Amino acid sequence: MPRPYAVLDVFTKVPLEGNPLAVVLDADGLSSEAMQKIAREFGLPETVFVLNASRPNYTAKLRIFTPARELDFAGHPTVGAAALLAARRFGEVEKAIDAMVVVEENVGPVRCGVKLDPSGIAYAEFGVPRLAAPLSSTFGDRGTIADALGLDPSDVGFENHRTSAWTCGAPFVFVPVAGLDAMARAKPAVQHWRQAFGTIDRVGTFLYTRECLNHDSRFHARMFAPEAGILEDPATGAAAAAFAGVILSHDAPTDGTHHFRLEQGFEMGRPSFIDLTLEVEGGALKAERIGGHAVRIAEGELAI
Repeated sequence: MPRPYAVLDVFTKVPLEGNPLAVVLDADGLSSEAMQKIAREFGLPETVFVLNASRPNYTAKLRIFTPARELDFAGHPTVGAAALLAARRFGEVEKAIDAMVVVEENVGPVRCGVKLDPSGIAYAEFGVPRLAAPLSSTFGDRGTIADALGLDPSDVGFENHRTSAWTCGAPFVFVPVAGLDAMARAKPAVQHWRQAFGTIDRVGTFLYTRECLNHDSRFHARMFAPEAGILEDPATGAAAAAFAGVILSHDAPTDGTHHFRLEQGFEMGRPSFIDLTLEVEGGALKAERIGGHAVRIAEGELAI
């Protein structure tokens, strides 16, 4: 049966920038094997399959695949799918309106607020279903980590920031990098990957630095995930959500609300901006949100 699909660019207002995403609608009846093959066929960082929700108060169920594996949770598929589902519900709008979308993911239900605009550019923000939590892992020394990233040992680390691992339903390793020059030179050397980052079942390795290209950004980032079939990702919302733990543990923000904008994808020619909001209470994370824009660039049908 024909199944409609759309392609969106997420974490950007500009078509052909940000992180591309395929969303396959009416996906009930597809096997996990078929979904994985379709994701591989699209060849995008992630493909989302939209199924009927299990409860009437949920909008839809989502299954998320990279070209190599299924993910329990991912940020840019959540933002893009929520924006598309809201747009399909309300159609073209004459003025900006707010909508609520609740999607089921393997990690649990995710509530998404969506702002639709007559321009066709949507903004979606969701509450992270699982707060960032540390993962126990043994890493190689600074030289080994540098070898895995094609960098010099002096490029790895800044201030009190050291390599760490965190998860919010999707696990990542976080590597602090000295600045933009080192960030631009980073290139994965997969033969050193396991020795550098241990055997943790991670989605990818997220590099970050405080030095930024845009004045309103707080961190500049790159994300490599060769083991997930993604050499580099233009924008990684799930990593941004887990990055909240890095901020909390290394920068110790005061109680209250804190907003951070992460820039990513510039080295790939796909500039992306991810909004991360932390609610801190008693020195601990109380809540966190991820937000960003999405723009639809293509539609079609799968003849499957």
